Amino acid sequence: MLSKGSYVEIQKMILSSEERATSIPEETKNTSLMLWAKGFLEEASEIGNIGKIVTVNGRHVEGIITELNPSYTHDFGEFVPEILYIGSQAKAILRGDNID
Repeated sequence: MLSKGSYVEIQKMILSSEERATSIPEETKNTSLMLWAKGFLEEASEIGNIGKIVTVNGRHVEGIITELNPSYTHDFGEFVPEILYIGSQAKAILRGDNID
């Protein structure tokens, strides 16, 4: 049992695939639009049950509890050497320097 105030992640379907706009790409149209949100349980509950949370910015959201103490697992992908120089090149361009 998860106690009130536990930090959890919830999942909620916003639009089923049938409700999606017809103008979006086919692979997107065939997928339901989902919401994942993290916050603090308003009432005791269990993973797999519907729970209500309050997010860190005060939003109240309801959905299926999927995880206790969720972490962030995304990154920005593999190293791209060209990105190393973008900032210095942009500054040089703004200064009016000659760039080769």
